[in-house]
Amino acid sequence: MLSLYYDLHIHSCLSPCGDDDMTPANITGMAAVKGLDVIAVTDHNSCKNCPAVLEMAEAYGVLAIPGMEICTSEEVHAVCLFPKLEQAMAFDAYVYERLMPFPNDESIFGKQEIYDGEDRICGKVPLLLINSADISFDGLWELADSYGGVMFPAHIDKNANSLIANLGFVPPDSRFTCAELKDLSHLHRLKRENPYLEKCRIVSNSDAHYLADINEPKLTIEVTERSAEAVVEALKSGGC
Repeated sequence: MLSLYYDLHIHSCLSPCGDDDMTPANITGMAAVKGLDVIAVTDHNSCKNCPAVLEMAEAYGVLAIPGMEICTSEEVHAVCLFPKLEQAMAFDAYVYERLMPFPNDESIFGKQEIYDGEDRICGKVPLLLINSADISFDGLWELADSYGGVMFPAHIDKNANSLIANLGFVPPDSRFTCAELKDLSHLHRLKRENPYLEKCRIVSNSDAHYLADINEPKLTIEVTERSAEAVVEALKSGGC
């Protein structure tokens, strides 16, 4: 088994709330400088910067996993990760078709820029990405799995846009095998209040919108090999 330093929830400048400096090259370069082994760029309701991120990550010697932070119809945020870029982009197309058709106003919400493999702007996403998609949290595990990926509820200890904040509890018939906390000091309380979490792997990611906020190399995930497939499989396997 290998231990990989990770940060599996990072936003690029494609997210309107992401800083302009969060370009694919800057993110992957910062991950390399900090000594992270594996990262995932997970923009709101979009995977469109994943091709550039994967290309840049390879140049910097960092493993990158394509992903997305989806906002469900209940406004619950969840991270979806995929072993292959093709799977992520197919999921991206599915989600975008179900996104609220509200145009982005850069002067209010921020830019939504797509980058190419040379870290140059090559497009923008017209619909506002921070809106909810017409996809329910109930069934999201199965949906991500149908594309070969894994889903875990994001920052469940936050007071907004989290599974517990928005639904009030962790449904006992849930399927997910992993959950994300922003602050691990909340773990014991949340497990006591939500017994379902006892069988989940718990991860803690940065949810970074600024380069300085990307995780330091402190937390690791155990995998069978250094690959996106192995990381996704580890997240699906559950456990601590």
